[in-house]
Amino acid sequence: MRDTKESRLLLVLLIAIAFALITVDIRGGRNSPVDGARQAAAAVFGPIENGMSTVVDPVGNAVSAVRDSGERHDRLARLEKQNATLKARLGSSDRNRSRLAQLDKMLNIAAEGQYGIKGAQVIAIGSAQGFSWTITIDVGYNDGIKRDMTVLNGSGLVGRVTTVGPDASTVLLANDPDFTVGTRMEGSDELGFASGQGDRPLRVELLNGKAEVKKGDRLVTFGSQGDKPFVPGVPVGRVSSVDPSNGGLTRTLYVTPFVSFTKLDIVGVVVEAPKKDPRDEVLPAKPKPTPTPTVTVTVTPSADASTGTGSDSSTDSGTNSGTNETDTNGQQR
Repeated sequence: MRDTKESRLLLVLLIAIAFALITVDIRGGRNSPVDGARQAAAAVFGPIENGMSTVVDPVGNAVSAVRDSGERHDRLARLEKQNATLKARLGSSDRNRSRLAQLDKMLNIAAEGQYGIKGAQVIAIGSAQGFSWTITIDVGYNDGIKRDMTVLNGSGLVGRVTTVGPDASTVLLANDPDFTVGTRMEGSDELGFASGQGDRPLRVELLNGKAEVKKGDRLVTFGSQGDKPFVPGVPVGRVSSVDPSNGGLTRTLYVTPFVSFTKLDIVGVVVEAPKKDPRDEVLPAKPKPTPTPTVTVTVTPSADASTGTGSDSSTDSGTNSGTNETDTNGQQR
């Protein structure tokens, strides 16, 4: 249609008529005069609309399904991410609790022995191809760490520092075959030298070949000159067996370490030695022995036993009576 003055006038007229019909329809409500025309139009165009809906609705539903599927996928991904985060937090919380417990035990040992320590975390273990038992900790000379410092944890002696870097250090563990430390027996003060044997108990040679030692006795570090590489009083282990051979210049013991070398996490490097030797003070208190219950058995005579005794008494009485009577008759005769 060409854009002319007549066409514009017709358009305005049609719009005016449309507004007039809408107004009449709204005011008429249910009795609207155009209701008949609306129904007639519905009868004519309804089937066409239904047919178009049959064709168009599946497409719209498919589009909606794809959109909803994407939203569900995103929501599921968010939930999975939240679950993973929660699990990580729970795991981290458990790990933090374990570390706090280790740190608490280590601080107790440091307080008992008056050791100045620098806390550290194990960040690596020695090469699997090598025969040495070592760990790497996350402190170095920037943290005041030096070579030949004692390393301990909440259970006892871990080892000594052998190599120091700016922010990391290597520690030779006490169970390494190249590791040797002077020891003192609890109570008796017998001196010796403990050597590592890998995953086997430490081997201790006591200087006194006739020393009285028994299973369960405990040892601590004797200490080194200048407190390097070892400070005194650090718990070493408990005697698990004693070499039966006696009479030699030395006596051999086998000692189970207090420290589990395969479960190291939080350790402390002794950066300040104690002012005096703590000797046995760092060792935990010995458990009190459990008393053995004493059972007392009391025997109560039964009724049969009482009856039997009574029968014996009657027999004895009868016998005695008979004897007396014979004696009496004999005297009369």
